[in-house]
Amino acid sequence: MTILNNKIDFVGFFTVNNANPNGDPLMGNMPRTDYDGNGEVSDVSIKRKIRNRMQDLDHKIFVQAQERIMDGHRSLEARFDAQFDKKMYDELVYKESCEKWIDVRSFGQVMTFQNRSLGIRGPVSISLAKSLSPVDIISMQITRSTNGMKAEEGKSRSSDTMGTKHFVEFGVYKFTGSINCYFSEKTGFTEKDATVIKEALRTLFVNDMSSARPEGSMEMKDVYWFEHPNKLGVVSSAKIHKLVKAELKEGIDRVKSYEDYIISIDEERFESYKNSGLNLEIVEGI
Repeated sequence: MTILNNKIDFVGFFTVNNANPNGDPLMGNMPRTDYDGNGEVSDVSIKRKIRNRMQDLDHKIFVQAQERIMDGHRSLEARFDAQFDKKMYDELVYKESCEKWIDVRSFGQVMTFQNRSLGIRGPVSISLAKSLSPVDIISMQITRSTNGMKAEEGKSRSSDTMGTKHFVEFGVYKFTGSINCYFSEKTGFTEKDATVIKEALRTLFVNDMSSARPEGSMEMKDVYWFEHPNKLGVVSSAKIHKLVKAELKEGIDRVKSYEDYIISIDEERFESYKNSGLNLEIVEGI
């Protein structure tokens, strides 16, 4: 396999429609927002979805979700112990961890098992996602219509259980990311692995439904995939990410669709970078 030798930057956009994309446990599981009212989805949540898609694509991952465990190991420690012996050197554990699990060689991992403290730094970094405009959070009271516990004598039902569901009415979210070639060399991250990341992003919300995120309520729209001609890149990731602009169309007071924004490339700057070998592929999500 060919180790990745060309730096990659990417910018992604997705929509949320009557769903809770990432609840905050410290706020009663309300959708995350910043102080300006813009919706947020943590980078950890996005990486979780990428891992799930990697798993769907038949790749072995180390950090498996509880409901997606495929090898019978109910903890990371058990999965680690099944693979490694306490007498193995850290260098060999590092090497074999990266070879076996695509998420380790992509995102890195801290191995604190068997009295080890082994840090693996991965080449793929992803920002949190933030909505382009403030979002409206809707809260809905719910009750349970069946008995969860045996009803008291003389009553046909136990007391109704009250609850609350929170969701974003509509929002367009943006996130950014990069793949560093120097860390790719350390973990063995390949060009094929980069293709897996791109495919995982394109299909980010496939097989991701839940009661908080009904099927079809979250949709990946576009991924702007920039490939540099060398390891270091023709310009910094920050400048590449700023090439993709999103502006609300005139006369739109309330965002209701992805098409309410004009999403474009800064053509003048892109042409100057393109002349230095930067390549852009716009991948439509599903």
